[in-house]
Amino acid sequence: MSGVPHAYQPDPRPVAIAVAPNGGRRTKADHPALPLTPAELAETAFACREAGAAMIHLHVRDRQGAHLLDAQAYRHATDAVRGAVGNDLIVQVTSEALGAYTPAQQMQVVRETRPEAVSLALRELAGEPADEAEFLRFLAWLARERITPQIILYAPEEATRLAGLMRRGLVPFETVPVLFVLGRYVPGQRSTPRDLLPFLDGPADRFAHWMLCAFGPRETACVTAAALMGGHARVGFENNLQLPDGTVAADNAAIVRATARALEACGVPLASAGQLRDLWAALQA
Repeated sequence: MSGVPHAYQPDPRPVAIAVAPNGGRRTKADHPALPLTPAELAETAFACREAGAAMIHLHVRDRQGAHLLDAQAYRHATDAVRGAVGNDLIVQVTSEALGAYTPAQQMQVVRETRPEAVSLALRELAGEPADEAEFLRFLAWLARERITPQIILYAPEEATRLAGLMRRGLVPFETVPVLFVLGRYVPGQRSTPRDLLPFLDGPADRFAHWMLCAFGPRETACVTAAALMGGHARVGFENNLQLPDGTVAADNAAIVRATARALEACGVPLASAGQLRDLWAALQA
């Protein structure tokens, strides 16, 4: 043996950063740079693309600033983002109810909006076994329309349930993108990387593409750990306002930039929107 150590080889698998810049709960009282209008979302999209994001997760608001599911509002926001970044970001809309919409209303707004991608909370759209049939029909419609779903899973038990549906051949995708969520909308929520482990101990091998979001100031640490374990990262003001050093971020782009630096420091290349689209398209082939 020569005694010369092998050169470190960085992970060649690109990791996508998604930005969730506003959510449906926070307001400008929480942070003055929280984007609410289409123009503000467009400005945020441009800055986050420059910082390393490949996707933006959109919530829209009504005139009073409350959470809204509305196709016209989604079209206005999407058009503004596209005007700022073209196709350099995947635009994903939310179907989140926040207690204000029924599953039927949630699915209908997606049908009317016809977005590129949509996030779907399993517990909202198929909270009971009786809801599964309609949810699965909706997934089949998304597959026909080439709209990429990302299933939100708030607990390992939900991951097990979705994996069971897939194993029984009921989900119209060989595999489907999922989002694991660490934490909840509660005061003082502080997720940690170890909170990810229960999601990976069991059915995770059913999900060829998974992403993680985490509440609280250890968001960057959580998503970096996820990236090193095979996942992708979602960050932003929806779940966290702080940088890794505990200071309040100036804007969403600062959080994306901190995440990009953490990943790059670990030898993890960043995925472009085009690469993320190709990954998702392969799941639907």
